[in-house]
Amino acid sequence: MKRYCDDFIKFTDRAMSAYHSVAAVKEALDKEGYEAVPFNGKLSLKKGGSYYMDIYGTTLIAFTVGKKPEGRLHIAAAHTDYPCLKIKPSPESTGDGYAKVNCIVYGGPIYDTWLDRPLGVAGRVVLKSKDIYKPKEVLFDSKKPVLYIPNLAIHMNREVNKGVAINPQTELMPLAAVVTEKLNKEHFFTEYLAKELKVKAEDILDFDLAVYETGGGCYVGINDEFISSPRIDNQTSVYSCLVGLVKAGVPKAGINMSVFYDNEEIGSRTKQGADSTMLSLVLDKVYEALGFSEREARDIILDGFTVSLDVAHAVHPTHGEKADPTNRPVMTKGVVLKEDLNQKYATDVFATSVIRQLLNANEIPYQVFVNRNDVPGGSTLGSISSSHLPMLTVDMGIPILAMHSARELMGAADQESMDKTIERFFAN
Repeated sequence: MKRYCDDFIKFTDRAMSAYHSVAAVKEALDKEGYEAVPFNGKLSLKKGGSYYMDIYGTTLIAFTVGKKPEGRLHIAAAHTDYPCLKIKPSPESTGDGYAKVNCIVYGGPIYDTWLDRPLGVAGRVVLKSKDIYKPKEVLFDSKKPVLYIPNLAIHMNREVNKGVAINPQTELMPLAAVVTEKLNKEHFFTEYLAKELKVKAEDILDFDLAVYETGGGCYVGINDEFISSPRIDNQTSVYSCLVGLVKAGVPKAGINMSVFYDNEEIGSRTKQGADSTMLSLVLDKVYEALGFSEREARDIILDGFTVSLDVAHAVHPTHGEKADPTNRPVMTKGVVLKEDLNQKYATDVFATSVIRQLLNANEIPYQVFVNRNDVPGGSTLGSISSSHLPMLTVDMGIPILAMHSARELMGAADQESMDKTIERFFAN
C-alpha cells in the first residue's frame, strides 16, 4: 500500500497551486499520448482518440472517444483549488524592522494551522508582451520556504490555549524579510519575483499566487496506514480522476471524460468553475466535431452519468459526537457515498444504487456519509454541475480528518480504492 501511494504523494507535493495541479495532470497525459485541443477553436477529433483541453490554466478537461462514440457519456469530476492564503496586489508592508506580505484568505482555511509553518509561494505570473491581448504567462514556484506567520508567545498571550480568535487581516500577514537599506520597501516582493523569474520588475503585470505549506506528504501511523499532507482536499480526487481515466483506456463505446474544475472552494461561480456553462459548451463542441446533431448530442448527455469526487468527513477520534449517529465513515475502510436529501450533495437513490452495484461487483469497500441535522456541512461539485447538465450524478470521496487545515489526514488504503472506483466506472 505504501508503494502504491508514493506516486500520489509525489503528485500532491507538485500541486502547490491550481495552476501546478493542472500542469501535473497535463504532463501525465502527455506521457500517455493524449492530444491537446483548443478550448476556443474548432475541434478535430477521431474515434478512438484521447484528448485534453486546458482552460485558463486552472481547469482541464480530458476525454477519450470510443470507437462507437454514440454510447454512454461517463464523467468524473474533481476540483484543483484548495483553501489557502493568496497574495494581494501591491502586497508590500513594512514596520518594526520587518517586511511582510499582505494576503487575502481564499476559501475557508483553518487559520491557526497556517501559523509556525515554513511557507512557499506558487502560482501564475503574467508578463508584458507585444500583443496586449496575449500577455505572457509563466508558472512560478519559490521552491523553498520564503514566508512565515509566527505565533505570539504564550508569555504575551496567556489565554491562547483557551482558544483565541485570529484576525485574518492583521494576523495572517506572513513575514518575508528584515528591513535593510538595500530593501525596496515599496516593491520588495515584486523585485523578488522578478529576480527569481529573471525578468524586469516593470514587466510584471499581475500575478495569482498561493501561499503553500512546504512540508510535503508523509506516512503516519504505526503501520504507515495514514497519509499526512497539504492539499489532500482535493488532490486525492484529482489524482483518481487522472489515474482512473488513463487506466481504463479508450472505451469500446461512448465517451469517458475527467473534468478538473477550479474555484470549488469559493462557490464554483466563475467562468472555469462548475457553476458555469463551460462544460456544456465543451460537450457541444465535442459532439459536433464527432458529427452528431444537436438533438442527438443532447439525448446522449441526458443519458450520461457523473461521479463528482471530493473529500468526506471521517469520524473524529476525539469528537465522535460531531458525526451522524448511524453513518460514520472511518479512514482506511473504503470510499464514501455522500448523501443529503437537501441536495448539498447530488443525492438520487437511483444513481447511488448504480454506484453501489458497481462497487459491490468490483469488491470495493464503501461507506456512507450524511451530515448531522445540527451540524450542517459544506457543498461540493455534484449538485452544482447537475443543475447545468441534468444527468444522473453521485457525490463521492474518501474520508479525511482536519479538512481545510494546512495539513490534512487520510487513510492510505482509501486512495487505491478511489482510483479503482473511477477506473471501473470508466471501464464499465
